[in-house]
Amino acid sequence: MEITVLVDNNTLIDRYFLAEPGLSLLIQDDETTVLFDTGYSDIFLKNAAKMGKDLTALDYLVLSHSHLDHTWGIEPLIKYYTELEIEKRSFKRPALVAHPEVLVSASADGFREFGCLLSESKLAKHLPLQLSAQPRSLNSRLTFLGEIPRKNDFEGGLTFGRKEGANQDDHVIEDSALVYKTQKGIVIITGCSHAGICNITEYAKEVCEDDHVVDIIGGFHLQNPPARQLEETISYMDALKPEIVHACHCTDLQSKIALSRVIRLKEVGVGLSIRYDV
Repeated sequence: MEITVLVDNNTLIDRYFLAEPGLSLLIQDDETTVLFDTGYSDIFLKNAAKMGKDLTALDYLVLSHSHLDHTWGIEPLIKYYTELEIEKRSFKRPALVAHPEVLVSASADGFREFGCLLSESKLAKHLPLQLSAQPRSLNSRLTFLGEIPRKNDFEGGLTFGRKEGANQDDHVIEDSALVYKTQKGIVIITGCSHAGICNITEYAKEVCEDDHVVDIIGGFHLQNPPARQLEETISYMDALKPEIVHACHCTDLQSKIALSRVIRLKEVGVGLSIRYDV
């Protein structure tokens, strides 16, 4: 299995790709090709083309949650497919896998909209929708986790604006992740970890019935976190002892430095490809 970083806040040195505050990962194995999030703009398409990665044969488009830095690239993707259709070029329309609340509009002070730009009815014209709050197998090794139980009291409690029609601030309950089961253990693939990186990891272990974590890659949502959240997360990771961790996107420098004292933390940037033995 291979994971390629198409969008992140950073690029790798001497790799001349585009970056933005967002995330998009391409996941490929001998069964399935998955685009995990689309970032904020069309740069995932540009970076993929420069890398020689084919986005015309995706089996799934998986959205980790609704926010603009993970979903606003959907509009350029739909344009891309439309142009392929006009040119009579063959392509596959991937199934869109996400929590049902991913496509609910969200706003906040300063943001008229920071959720997905396209409604469920609009997207359904272009992609088959597979919305689920429950875990869903994408192939024999890869699972979409659905809604993450939030059992820890030190994470997953922050709110971000308010969803349309809601009478309380949004806890981003749709925040989800992927987990890939290898012979050595599990690889956890996160978007922003609004549910809490420790909550996500515990649920991934439960769903896969495997306690050994090979890698965790993605955003940890540790941006100037409360002291207790960072301390508890470090303590959890120290006990977990994952083989390696690729924390990126919404993980600040202070948190990375602190985490690096107890885990093998590796650099992430656009252009990075990681292969895992399956």
